[in-house]
Amino acid sequence: MSFINDIKLRYKTGNIVEKLIFINIGVFVLALLLSVIFGLYKSQGDFIFDWFALDYSFDSLLTKPWTLISYGFLHAGFLHIIFNLIALYFIGNLFIQYFTQKQLLNFYLLGTFFGGILFIVSHNYFPLFEGTQPQLVGASAGISAIFIGIATYIPNYQLKIRFIGFVKLWHIAAIWVGLDVLGLIGGNAGGHFAHLGGALFGFLYVNQASNKEIKIWDKISLLFTSKKKPLKTVYKSGKKATSRSKTNNLTQQQIDSILDKISKSGYDSLTKAEKDFLFKQGKK
Repeated sequence: MSFINDIKLRYKTGNIVEKLIFINIGVFVLALLLSVIFGLYKSQGDFIFDWFALDYSFDSLLTKPWTLISYGFLHAGFLHIIFNLIALYFIGNLFIQYFTQKQLLNFYLLGTFFGGILFIVSHNYFPLFEGTQPQLVGASAGISAIFIGIATYIPNYQLKIRFIGFVKLWHIAAIWVGLDVLGLIGGNAGGHFAHLGGALFGFLYVNQASNKEIKIWDKISLLFTSKKKPLKTVYKSGKKATSRSKTNNLTQQQIDSILDKISKSGYDSLTKAEKDFLFKQGKK
């Protein structure tokens, strides 16, 4: 029982990355147990995958709309989940150094959603998939959204890779996307389309954000609308307004300078004063 209690405690005290890892592992173990039970009774099909994996058809989506999200917590095998969760651990913890845990969860879920949409669209459009009836599972689309999102935000951030040295984040992201593009005509083409759907969301969202502080639900509409509202000009007179404007400009210059430093050298390169300043501004 102490083992179970330790897991419960670790889950409660862990960050969102660890919670997502625990959830994915829990779902994987549950799916294995149920497959064994149904197998003993020679039951046809797999209950978990039948109801929570994402099917290729639009008709199935109408009857099981939740599968656009639930498939992101299912995995096809041990190696599948191990590689995904290792990637989620390192990429996710890098992400939350710059953004909030809620933002990471949003990227994971929305990346999964858009990856599922592209999976269905591709299977109903390209002749490559004629005669196939696949199902989609895996956290890769959500992880791709997180990774490409953070790579778009700090492209010049450098990671030290053993036997290679320091590599910029955007170089790794380019290889990541390139492998998915090359895989579009392989045996897992549908999965690679889903990865690209998540990656596309991560890139477009961060690229469209007008400032470095991402607010997902406020700006998600930018991906679908092209109309821009005219800017309103408000004139204020008085010394207080002028003083406030100068203060805001100075503060914004300091923020931009710190963010440029992070982009070039990483968060750890900041002084304690710069970290404290950035933290205080983030709480406003």
